[in-house]
Amino acid sequence: MNLVLMGLPGAGKGTQAEKIVDKYSIPHISTGDMFRAAIKDETELGLKAKSFMDKGELVPDEVTIGIVRERLGKDDCSKGFLLDGFPRTVAQAEALEEILKDLNKHLDYCINIEVDKSILMARLTGRRICKNCGATYHLEFNPPAKDGVCDRCGGELYQRADDNEETVQNRLDVNIKQTKPLLDFYAEKGYLRNVNGQQEIKQVFADIDQLLSSL
Repeated sequence: MNLVLMGLPGAGKGTQAEKIVDKYSIPHISTGDMFRAAIKDETELGLKAKSFMDKGELVPDEVTIGIVRERLGKDDCSKGFLLDGFPRTVAQAEALEEILKDLNKHLDYCINIEVDKSILMARLTGRRICKNCGATYHLEFNPPAKDGVCDRCGGELYQRADDNEETVQNRLDVNIKQTKPLLDFYAEKGYLRNVNGQQEIKQVFADIDQLLSSL
């Protein structure tokens, strides 16, 4: 099975990716992992990617697409793969179609974990960290016994700057804007399958599993 996994920050994509990979024994291929492996192996494209990354620049599409092509051609992808973080644009999605065609493969599904923005805001802004020992809490899912105080050491809890409402709102808005054309592309192709990510983790996976077991 050849899959693309999508979902906004906080939707639980990482958790579901682990469960899919565990059950179906296909490689979880994230953009970061691909770049790191290509750089470590010192492939021509890996070294090209490194030259851009070292300068703090974005890696051009042609290099990224080349690295994806190399990775999907490896033996461990013979029974399928789970792509995470690629494609990010319609141009990359079109390039993926060409790569799969060249490899005599096709995409089965683009699974999109849907969660309402207000729920994502609560999930992403609820994290609190102890200034003293670094213990992590969540106001909704793992609250401290006493508000603002660490259970472990009694230290003061604080919210990281990138967890504040304004930063999270901006991050979500940017992601929504970027992913909409991609979701439209996959819907038009007939690959898109939306899964309700507002359920318990087990139920979200049960829905995904039901979808995949039909392949």
